[in-house]
Amino acid sequence: MAALALCASALPAFAATRLRFADVTTADAPRSVALVDIFAKEIGAEYEFQPYFNSTLFKQGTELVAVQRGNLEMAMLPPSDFAKQAPEFDILGAAYVVRDAAHLNAIFESDIGEEFRGIAREKLRVEILAPAYYGARHVNLKGDRKIMRPEDLAGVKLRMPGGESWQFLGQSIGANPIAMDYAETYTGLQTGAIDAQDNPLPNNKLMKFHEVTNQIVLTGHNIGFGLLLVSSGVFDALSPEAQQRMRDAAKKGFAWSTKEYLKQEAELVGFFKQQGLDVYEPDVAAFRAYAQEQYLKSSLSASWPAGMLDRINGL
Repeated sequence: MAALALCASALPAFAATRLRFADVTTADAPRSVALVDIFAKEIGAEYEFQPYFNSTLFKQGTELVAVQRGNLEMAMLPPSDFAKQAPEFDILGAAYVVRDAAHLNAIFESDIGEEFRGIAREKLRVEILAPAYYGARHVNLKGDRKIMRPEDLAGVKLRMPGGESWQFLGQSIGANPIAMDYAETYTGLQTGAIDAQDNPLPNNKLMKFHEVTNQIVLTGHNIGFGLLLVSSGVFDALSPEAQQRMRDAAKKGFAWSTKEYLKQEAELVGFFKQQGLDVYEPDVAAFRAYAQEQYLKSSLSASWPAGMLDRINGL
């Protein structure tokens, strides 16, 4: 009996709940560091956070189904991935709907955010913990043609990812969108197959687009962000206190990573100017008005909840 008691005392008091997490980005991205160094520690020792970056566990676009099937507990997904099963989320990826990092947080701290969480629970069986800001997309182009309003982009061949939503995003800011693979964009700019591309500033530097372009127009027409989600089965099994601790841990982590992304963006404006590019702000209000008018006239807005655009714009 003494031997049995000794063995029992050597066993752990509990088995930690496994939280397998998948994302497409690298482990050194600010949002990844935030999850590993802040979120995983804040949720407590009763959870074993197991991150998989660079799509090493599931391919991009398959994570939501993996969570729903119980093959994954957590993921970070853009609104476009949610929209595949819950079209209401499509509004969050449209041009100029989310204005900046502060506006993103305001949306998900409001009753609007609660409505989207409710849709996710009902239709997708997942719980949205918090949004994570990645950066603003800006127009980066060749030549010295000044771009101040949407009409200035008329005829400009703007590389955009394939797919109706992405192509319409380019059209909604006045450009002529051209579908092209990301890896081919540098050569496309170099050869003149395209005149411009749009990406957050860190991507521009990473892909060296500044070597084959002359200016960056700080349109900020689309805010890149992901929504950290956890399986409803996992979340619903937690006590209210544990649920709130998980939400708070996500918010704390992404508050840190947002500051890092904003710092990088500010520093990169100076970097690109040093590289000889003209970096300037256009008439953003004109771009926003034009883009939202284009969306409201298109079939893409049919799935938007009634009155949602006005409510988001009012925050």
